[in-house]
Amino acid sequence: QVQVTESGGGLVQAGGSLRLSCAASGRTVSNYVMGWFRQAPEKERESVAVMRWSGRNTYYAKSVKGRFTISGDNTKNLVYLQMNSLEPEDTAVYYCAAARDYSYSTTYYYSSRDVYEYWGQGTQVTVSS
Repeated sequence: QVQVTESGGGLVQAGGSLRLSCAASGRTVSNYVMGWFRQAPEKERESVAVMRWSGRNTYYAKSVKGRFTISGDNTKNLVYLQMNSLEPEDTAVYYCAAARDYSYSTTYYYSSRDVYEYWGQGTQVTVSS
């Protein structure tokens, strides 16, 4: 099993920045793809960014590309989501998740929430206008 715990959420004004952190523990974390998802009230949970430890391949949702950056420190088993130029539409609960990395799968495959086995409890991000 892999345990993931998010931190770093909060209230920020539009145009501001936040950095979320995800601490992963358990099995060899480098064997897992790490993803950030978010869920706004009355909306489905959607993919934000995905990162593979091997080759550091990444995927970003169109809505955040150019504003958000996913990165990781495999010596500390930490994954980050740097969020810049935040907009009120980014308001949501943000979740970190882990999925077993199969080399034959594309990084885009891991943009689906359905392939993730392990989820954190989420951290609230609120962007005021």
